[in-house]
Amino acid sequence: MDTKNILTDLRAELSRLNQAIAALEILGGTATATPTPTVKTASVQAKKRRLTPAGRRRLSEMMKKRWAARRKAAAKTAPKKTSVRRTMSPASRKKMAEAQRKRWAAVKKAKSA
Repeated sequence: MDTKNILTDLRAELSRLNQAIAALEILGGTATATPTPTVKTASVQAKKRRLTPAGRRRLSEMMKKRWAARRKAAAKTAPKKTSVRRTMSPASRKKMAEAQRKRWAAVKKAKSA
């Protein structure tokens, strides 16, 4: 192994670590009195990126189109609801009513006894 290459890699790694530490200290508010000589404080501070009103409008329109297409696709695949309401036949209704009367009669008989 070539020791020069290893030293170069280690120094580069040390520089990256020092920059990361400096960036975290700046964000955390615990910056040291003198930064390490390998770190440039101007390059460490991240520039905040903001959307312009036009960019925000473009994103909004794109998302509205995307959601409209999704709703349209979901509407096509949704099962159709039937408007016909299923009803019970008169014979079934009579049979259920009679069974309920028998149950209530049994409850009343058990209470009185």
